[in-house]
Amino acid sequence: MQTEREHKPSLLDGWNSPPNIVTYTRIVLVLVFLGLDIAAGPQGAHSIGMRWAAAILFIIAASTDKLDGWMARKYNQVTELGKLMDPIADKLLICSTLIVASVFGEVFWWVTILFLVREIGITVMRFFVIDTGGKVIAADKAGKYKTLCQCIGLGMLLVPAYTFITNATALNVYAFITNFLIYVALFLCLYSGALYVYRVVKARRDAGQAAGR
Repeated sequence: MQTEREHKPSLLDGWNSPPNIVTYTRIVLVLVFLGLDIAAGPQGAHSIGMRWAAAILFIIAASTDKLDGWMARKYNQVTELGKLMDPIADKLLICSTLIVASVFGEVFWWVTILFLVREIGITVMRFFVIDTGGKVIAADKAGKYKTLCQCIGLGMLLVPAYTFITNATALNVYAFITNFLIYVALFLCLYSGALYVYRVVKARRDAGQAAGR
């Protein structure tokens, strides 16, 4: 038993690795983005420049998700802290964007609430797994596709398309694609959330059966 505990990775192992520093940077970018997005107002009503800056910062912050994951795998620096903080950084970015968008009337509140219930619920479960001695379960493919659709859809939503698309039909097509991606992300969000709960329950059940032998 003692040998197993000695070899069990600590949550703080590799906390200062380059991939984790990228994750911390993304969290800081979220705060700056949020300030710009709120100051810009609905569709950039208060400041088109700030809306553009918020959109660009959102895209940069979302893109670093792939960067830290790539770095962690390429240089063998995958850590328990990274597996925990990476999805939390994503959730901060996505959830804050959705809340502001709903306040501005750009996204229906029921869509945002469903996203929030799933994201907060899974985050709480991740902490519960860690607190009870379990290992962090990394995001699966459905969760990764969900994040991709969220980032593209919300990125398109943040961009003030009316500043460069003057044709009404083209603007409607742009809006349709934006909403379609957000709804696909919502479906994948709920599906991957249910799958995550199943995997956690199954892992704990298998661990309990193994301990009882």
